[in-house]
Amino acid sequence: MLETFETVAKAVADPSRMRILKLLEGGELCVCQIVAVLDLAPATVSRHLALLKTAGLLQQRRSGKWAYYRIADKEFNDYAQRFLALARASLVEDPTVAGDRRTLARVNAVPLAVLCQHGRATLGRDDEAAEANACRGEPA
Repeated sequence: MLETFETVAKAVADPSRMRILKLLEGGELCVCQIVAVLDLAPATVSRHLALLKTAGLLQQRRSGKWAYYRIADKEFNDYAQRFLALARASLVEDPTVAGDRRTLARVNAVPLAVLCQHGRATLGRDDEAAEANACRGEPA
């Protein structure tokens, strides 16, 4: 039991993995959508997703060449749902999480096939600069 607790605790202790959990609170996402929002290498995001899945926090499904992840709705271990409840209640007003939600809205406006082929570049540089300024409280 202690090993299971430790696996889940370590999974949520990483800031990038917590950002993924917060993104998935809005529903299922394709890996390329998560990659675009976090602006991390696909291999890095895949590693984070694998750890979250192993901890029982996420579920995965495949559709063609794409993999989709969502928050686990099944009890995979004694601790996953408790940590997910804590994650849902946490970071509600966090600026990074808020920025991720804004970026996700832009990502969701891009057709999935285009996003998965071209990545974050499909969002445009001007929007990224305006978003970075907004996160710092500066005018666009």
